[in-house]
Amino acid sequence: MIDPVFVAVAVFAVLIVGLSKAGFLGGLGVVGVPLLALVMPARDAAGMMLPVLLCMDAVAVWMYRKEFDRSILKIMLPGAAVGTLLGWALWAFVSDAVVLLMVGVVTLLFVIDAILPLRKKLEGLPPSKPWGAFWGSIAGFTSFISHTGGPPFQIYVLPKKLPPAVYAGTTSVFFAIVNTAKLIPYFFLGQLSVSNLTHSAMLAPVGIVGVLLGVWLVRRISVKLFYQIAYWLVLLLALYLVWRGVTEVFLT
Repeated sequence: MIDPVFVAVAVFAVLIVGLSKAGFLGGLGVVGVPLLALVMPARDAAGMMLPVLLCMDAVAVWMYRKEFDRSILKIMLPGAAVGTLLGWALWAFVSDAVVLLMVGVVTLLFVIDAILPLRKKLEGLPPSKPWGAFWGSIAGFTSFISHTGGPPFQIYVLPKKLPPAVYAGTTSVFFAIVNTAKLIPYFFLGQLSVSNLTHSAMLAPVGIVGVLLGVWLVRRISVKLFYQIAYWLVLLLALYLVWRGVTEVFLT
């Protein structure tokens, strides 16, 4: 029997991620797995989202195929490969509760950064290759564990102040490559189960619509007020996930 709560949360989460993939909601797509973790195990949420993300990546890369920064990709992708392998190696030693806690902490740091703009302190520093490789590795690791690689990626890329379309295109290509690299590890980890793939197939059209809608909106609508409201709501979600993760990891 279809759970209406699951469907509502899943559709909303995938739509948000789709809009984010198009550059409309910036890094707000980081809430995809945290939202899904409210209605399903965090590991299953990560597995279910991967095929959906790949569908969205394909659309986003096509839409921004002529607008991305190759130099950033050359710096960050090798680090992302290391982070992906590290995530694969540690997957067996990380429980669902730990994954949930990690997702909550990453989301919380992201929201605090968005509210307090700590990143501005980095804008006067010339982004170095080691710095980019480091954040690429963190992005690869957190992306592998919970598809929350956006914040580490942004820490390196945002200070470059790329044109919005180039930023969106660079983000799309980077995570399209990272997500594709996760397919084989996820298969061997059992994350691409029939159940997860069934849900993925149902949600993929929602994600594609989200990307297309985001591309259309990013050139037409100011989202300043939306950000102000959304980030505070995400802050509450992050606090809940951290509380739940801490409770399950340390108090049970």
